[in-house]
Amino acid sequence: MIDPSVRVLPNLEGAANALAATVATSIHEAAERRGRVTLVFSGGSTPRPLHRALASDYEDLPWTATHVFLGDERHVPRDSPHSNYAMLSETLLDHVRIAPENVHPWATDLPRPEDTADAMELLLKEFFEGRLPRFDVIILGIGDDGHTASLFPNSPALNVPDRLAVAARAPDEPRERMTLTLPVINNARAVHFLVAGAAKRHALQCAFGSPKGMQSCPASLVNPTDGSLTWWLDEEAAAILPDVAGQ
Repeated sequence: MIDPSVRVLPNLEGAANALAATVATSIHEAAERRGRVTLVFSGGSTPRPLHRALASDYEDLPWTATHVFLGDERHVPRDSPHSNYAMLSETLLDHVRIAPENVHPWATDLPRPEDTADAMELLLKEFFEGRLPRFDVIILGIGDDGHTASLFPNSPALNVPDRLAVAARAPDEPRERMTLTLPVINNARAVHFLVAGAAKRHALQCAFGSPKGMQSCPASLVNPTDGSLTWWLDEEAAAILPDVAGQ
């Protein structure tokens, strides 16, 4: 278990820009050390400024050596407004020189979310040659209920020790989802949460205050076994955490 690092910036834009600089450094280091970079992005609206910063402010990033995945997805067509892949394409992928074969979206054209999760499981096993995936960077968000990726409170997906990807049910629409599992997330070299807004205060209090293992707050279960964990917060969100506010 590790102690997370917490960075507090004045607003979402500042937090996203600071995180972008850190991610850019990680991309360069991974390319230099291993010749390949593996990134996992999150969905939702919060990471949009992060994606824009990576696309516009770091023209020298080695995208040809970079492989992109999504931590979770809704079981909708890739051009749906609810698709995480569509959002990532609009804000990042369409603006950088990354080869199509280096982008690994969930196969949401398959009939069932279970089929899509199985396809991602197979893809990850092939990509990482049968080993537990070791992503260079995983970027996550947190929901108002404490969920992260599509790992929701008290979900059976929280108790899966031997799968890399599973289907999941969300409490709101679109309900059918797929997500990477906690063993994959916690094996990353670096995990970053990007969180902004007063609406996230309760979730942050849960994530920081709950004992590890609390099924009611999945974000509290993210704790890399051999990597770093950093929370990037704006001041509105961080106000609930007086010990870290202003860092």
